[in-house]
Amino acid sequence: MKILANDGISQTGVDAMQNEGFEVLTTNVAQEQLVNFINENQIVGLLVRSATTVRKDLIDSCPSLKLIGRGGVGMDNIDVTYAREKGLHVINTPAASSESVAELVFAHLFGGVRFLYDANRNMPLDGDTKFKQLKKNYAKGSELRGKILGVIGFGRIGQATAKVALGVGMKVIYHDPFMDEASLALSFYNGQSIDFNFKSLSKEDVLKTADFITLHVPAQKEYVIGKSEFDLMKSGAAIVNAARGGVLDEVALINALESNKLSFACLDVFESEPTPEMKILMHPNISLTPHIGAATGEAQDRIGTELANQITALLK
Repeated sequence: MKILANDGISQTGVDAMQNEGFEVLTTNVAQEQLVNFINENQIVGLLVRSATTVRKDLIDSCPSLKLIGRGGVGMDNIDVTYAREKGLHVINTPAASSESVAELVFAHLFGGVRFLYDANRNMPLDGDTKFKQLKKNYAKGSELRGKILGVIGFGRIGQATAKVALGVGMKVIYHDPFMDEASLALSFYNGQSIDFNFKSLSKEDVLKTADFITLHVPAQKEYVIGKSEFDLMKSGAAIVNAARGGVLDEVALINALESNKLSFACLDVFESEPTPEMKILMHPNISLTPHIGAATGEAQDRIGTELANQITALLK
């Protein structure tokens, strides 16, 4: 049986599937050529990440397909319900990349409170001639310890982010309409563990109270954070979106930054991805990464292994 990993897969995942007798193809096939490739090669399993879409027309046109897999959490690029109605297995890896995304959130936050996103732009340009001025510009940083992190969406990634925050010494509050209460075990390298219990607050209370907001919600039809939500936030607060482009209103974000309502923002995902708006890319108070939340070697190995285990269980 042939498996096409169209957006790539770790060697760990390839090895695991090959050990179970699957033939794994890692050719990157253009979207418009995908149907022909699947049919010509009698592909039974199609694995994608965020680059490839799997819609009704592809599902209907590829009778050999038995399984569609998403290497990651969100499956908004797959017509999941329709595929399952047609008898296909649809799988993803919801737990594999949680820690990687959480660490990226804090890479952005640490960089934000110490202006690294701006310093890294200006030091190569003026570090040799305006060193003292730059030192003065970036001398009013702040610490994360003791601050309040508001988590919007308290699933696996939201909880992983909360654990990092607790380890840093932050207070964590959250809003999740589907989870009234949550308990987290914060484990340490020496086997010790501390339990923390939380209750969901209203979104309004989280926005009004938190020093930093981080979004961990699936793709939505409406903005989760727009002008009215920015208006509720503390003056000088900051926000991180490492969830999905389109859950945050980028026009309202620019206005909030320009009016100094927000001190900075951090974006790993974008409304018009993969061609983010130039106003976003060039803004001096936005820390930017190109949708790399799950892009660590460790996460990709976990994703590959988890996909391989599910494929073996379902198709053999």
